[in-house]
Parts: sequence; structure tokens; C-alpha cells
Amino acid sequence: MSERRILECMERARQGEELTIGYIGGSITQGSLASEESRTYAKRVFQWWKDTFPKARLHYVNGGIGGTCSLFGAARVEADLLMYQPDFVVVDFSVNDEPDELHQETFEGLIRKLLSWPSRPAVLVLNNVYYDSGRTAQRQHNLVASHYQIPCVSIRDTLYQGLLQGRYSLKELTPDGLHPGDRGHELVAGEIVRYLEQIRAKPFQLRDGSLEEEARGQRGENFRALAGHEYLPEPVTENGYAHVARWNIASCMGDFRGSGINPSGVSATFGGFRADTREKLGHLDLFRNGWIGRRRGDWICFTAECSSIAVQYQRTIKGISCRARLVLDGDEAGALELDGTFDERWGDCLYLQPVLHHGIRKAYQIRIEITEEGDEKLPFYLASLLLA
Repeated sequence: MSERRILECMERARQGEELTIGYIGGSITQGSLASEESRTYAKRVFQWWKDTFPKARLHYVNGGIGGTCSLFGAARVEADLLMYQPDFVVVDFSVNDEPDELHQETFEGLIRKLLSWPSRPAVLVLNNVYYDSGRTAQRQHNLVASHYQIPCVSIRDTLYQGLLQGRYSLKELTPDGLHPGDRGHELVAGEIVRYLEQIRAKPFQLRDGSLEEEARGQRGENFRALAGHEYLPEPVTENGYAHVARWNIASCMGDFRGSGINPSGVSATFGGFRADTREKLGHLDLFRNGWIGRRRGDWICFTAECSSIAVQYQRTIKGISCRARLVLDGDEAGALELDGTFDERWGDCLYLQPVLHHGIRKAYQIRIEITEEGDEKLPFYLASLLLA
């Protein structure tokens, strides 16, 4: 599916059409540890498109956010990428996702959103790796990618193997064991470009209608029609996150196209928490559009119909922040502790805490109350709820 879509993109670019090249992922996609944007793998791959197809009118959209996983990616992909109607998308969450069933399912939810979007983007999965340990969610992600016939470029199978075999030094690839430096970004881009060049060398040929009908007949009810006469297979996981949506103070401004979650059906009551009135400046301005609590006993309570819930809040390195307690449907014994203090050094974290996974679909009450105050200027910042 996706290789054919890539060929379609290349043919359109060759003819001088207007295309948008997009990315979604974590800190590597955002460009962490590159000395400047032009040296990131994402901008280098975009430059390849520009150099290879000089007649095309190309646009660049980077939806990478450091320290975030595919659950958040699936919840934000409409606002951070798909609203720009991308034609080609690189997806990179293999070092941000845990190699487990939950993140395989959230990754599939993201993939299904991408493939079914009206602009029909070509999708390429990038498998990054912890260079110091080899850790990656590649296996879980590639099982999903294979199911949808999406091509993958594996850094674990290329650059990491070169590291093990002595062709590269760890310092050459990464300053910290994970994030590429300038040379590492160049090499990652090189692997993607190498694959794209292999695709470009293939003859361009669209399938005719009879072949599409043949594909549908072979799969029977396991396929459903998509725009452009393509068929999306039945999910490989339980697929509980294909319609995940994000709820914050800005949610009432949209209808979460196709989300299955009605924002107007989510209600909130307040007891000390207040809405953050500061304007959000771009998708990397993470701690905006949420709610703020400062004093012990401040609370906020949501009611939402869903079957899966996660909560996002700020964890800060700036000092001792407030601690809060989340109680779901009055279950005090199963309450979750939310600690606003972060013990890492790399920066404040938009922390994502799963609360409910594949519960009974019904209206849930989600109550969050501050239990311990922090330093005077460090409130508890509740960024959003993710509901599916």
C-alpha cells in the first residue's frame, strides 16, 4: 500500500505538483542534539525531495515532540500534522514506545489515522534505537507496519549493526547513547534516502480497477473501502486507540473529526483549579491549554464516556512541585499518585500516565486533587486527558 503511495508522490513531484512532506515522532524527529535544523535527519530528507524534484512545490511540517510516545502521537496527529494534508509522512516512535502490547496498539491507532486521512499520505516507519543498549520497539511496530504493507527503515539493522561491527564509533553516532549528533542525523537521513532512491528506480505504474477488485476478493470481509480505491485491513491488535482524542481547554474549539469522542460530552467541575489563560505558541509550547492547581485541596473533576483514559501533566526540574491524587469513579484504594517533580536533568517532561486500558465503555468520573503543595511558584499543571 504505502510503497505504491510513495511512487505516486514521486510521480506528482516529478510533474511539478505541490506536496507536503511531514514527520511525527519524538525527540530524534524533533531534531534533538543536532547543531541546527538543517542538520537534522528530517530536514536532510526534505532537502533530498527538493534536490531530486526541483520542479515540485514542497512544504515541510515537523510534528516531532521530545519525550512523547505513540499514544500521544495518535491523540495529537490531527492538530500537529494531518490538518496540513501531508502527502508523505515519516513515523518515528520506536525509542519512545515501550516494547509492549499497549504501545503496539497505540502505534496501530496512529497508523490507521494516517492511512485513512483524506490526503492519503504515503507512510514510512523509521525504527530508531538506543545505541548504547540496542533497545527499540521495532519488532512491535514492524508487525503493525507489515500488516499494512508499510515499508520500514531500521537503524537497528543498519547503523547499530555497523557500531557493533566497528564501522562506526559510539561517539560518531551519538553524544548521549540515544540522540544522534550532526553526523548521526546525516547517517540516519542517508538510510532513508537510500530506500527512497530504491523506490524511485522502480517503474511507476498504478494498479487498475480489476487488480483492486482482485485484492478485495482475496481478503473478503477483512477489507473495507477507502478513498482512492484502497482497502484498510482489519486491525492486528484490539485497536482501542484508533479514535483516541485529547481533551484540554481548547478541545471545545474542534469536533475531533472521526474521533468517536464528542468533546461537548466531556464535562468538568472545578474546586480551586483554574484554566491556563496563556496563548499557546506552536506545537512545541507544551504546557499550555491546561489547568493549574496550587494549594492543597484544590481539585478538578471530569466526567467522560470512554473505555480508555490517560492523563498528561507537567513534571518539572525547577524545584519541588505539587503532588496530586487521581481517583477514578470513587475508587480510593486504586488511586494514582501524580508527582509534579521530575528527577531527570534533561528538562521538564510532559508526563503521560495511563489510567484505564480497555475498561467497560461508560461514563467515568476522573477526580484530581492536590495532596501536597510544592515551592511557591511551582503549581501542579494538568495538561490534558487522552480519551478513547
